[in-house]
Amino acid sequence: MTIGEAITEPMQVHRLHDSHAARRDKAVDLLETVGLEADHLRRYPHEFSGGQRQRICLARALSLEPKFLICDEVVSALDVSVQATVLNLLMDLQEKLGLTYLFISHDLSVIKQMCDRLLIMNAGEVEALGTPEEIFLNPEKEYVKRLVEAIPGQ
Repeated sequence: MTIGEAITEPMQVHRLHDSHAARRDKAVDLLETVGLEADHLRRYPHEFSGGQRQRICLARALSLEPKFLICDEVVSALDVSVQATVLNLLMDLQEKLGLTYLFISHDLSVIKQMCDRLLIMNAGEVEALGTPEEIFLNPEKEYVKRLVEAIPGQ
């Protein structure tokens, strides 16, 4: 599938927009929203970097105009500079589109940057629940203390 087909497919399945041209126009808008170009519609996923592929996945997810997105390890496979770019894009889109994220990550430094509320689990049990500031400044359980101590620069 081309990138254009991948982005417009959910719109077609859910009967969003009246025509192929309208869905294509929306796909172009979405690509530009995530920092890519209109001519990328005709290209294939293997032609993009990891960071660009994450942006394409985000454009596809946004094609259904959600208010809530689950971001599961969305930047874990990316190098640090690309991570920062994707995280900044997510924060910008959150503000611009009024999105709510469920952000799942093992990287607490990323969580600290992205989250208003934090839930830390261990073996299916809740270890901590609160704001990142509360948890990072005053970790109550030993498991949480070890996690916080492992954050670089903490």
